[in-house]
Amino acid sequence: MKKLSARRRHPLAAIVVLLFALAATGGLYAAFAPVGEAKADNSVASSQSLAIEEGKKLYAVGCSSCHGTGGQGSSDGPSLVGVGAAAVDFQVGTGRMPMQSPGVQAPEKPKVYTQAEIDQLAAYVASLGAGPSVPTKEQYSPEGLSAKEIGEGGKLFRTNCAQCHNFTGQGGALTKGKYAPNLRDVPPKYIYEAMLTGPQDMPAFPNTVLPEQQKKQIIAYLGEVNTSETEDPGGWALGGFGPVSEGLFTWTIALAVLIGVTVWIAARNAKARKS
Repeated sequence: MKKLSARRRHPLAAIVVLLFALAATGGLYAAFAPVGEAKADNSVASSQSLAIEEGKKLYAVGCSSCHGTGGQGSSDGPSLVGVGAAAVDFQVGTGRMPMQSPGVQAPEKPKVYTQAEIDQLAAYVASLGAGPSVPTKEQYSPEGLSAKEIGEGGKLFRTNCAQCHNFTGQGGALTKGKYAPNLRDVPPKYIYEAMLTGPQDMPAFPNTVLPEQQKKQIIAYLGEVNTSETEDPGGWALGGFGPVSEGLFTWTIALAVLIGVTVWIAARNAKARKS
């Protein structure tokens, strides 16, 4: 016991105990650490790096002539630093980019790249600066919303979007040759991304301005009033007001025409009698 007590009082005893404690902690961590999760994280990081590299190659060929070699922009195209992956997914996924020719607005057309290539381009542009990421289906899918929530989506659409896109999303003309496109049958993901990123002249509605739930309600409303399967009881699609309003509008126009014709006939008869 005296010998053991003497060793405890040795000046290096504390250091030896500390080394033993560290060794034991390291051994326990190595034994119980979540090896699978660490490998999965490394795999995701490696896959992301590969996507960025491939996206950089695609960007150099298809985008750099307008947006600059590093996405800094040029006289022919805006900077892409900070626009995020969602903007790339929308612009390239809807065929608006790359543009066929310079113009006031990029029209929708068949896309040039596959979805895998779009994902790689999005990964590269996202690496240039922080921006909105591509939304998940849970974020944009309107499934499960009640009729009341869809109706509130209609109010939100009329407040924020109808000035350009018409009351039921049928689009409309803007100034200087620009236009708000028809939203008929546009996939929910692209409507969500458009609201999130504000393509071209459209204002952006980030979640701080228009929360995720309200975006889903607007998407649900459009799904009710402007798809190829939407029933149109009015028939003339005069803003989707329904048969009563559209019938009254038609009757008012017809009545004005009848009055005009009657006045014209009466005026001709009066001239005929005088002559």
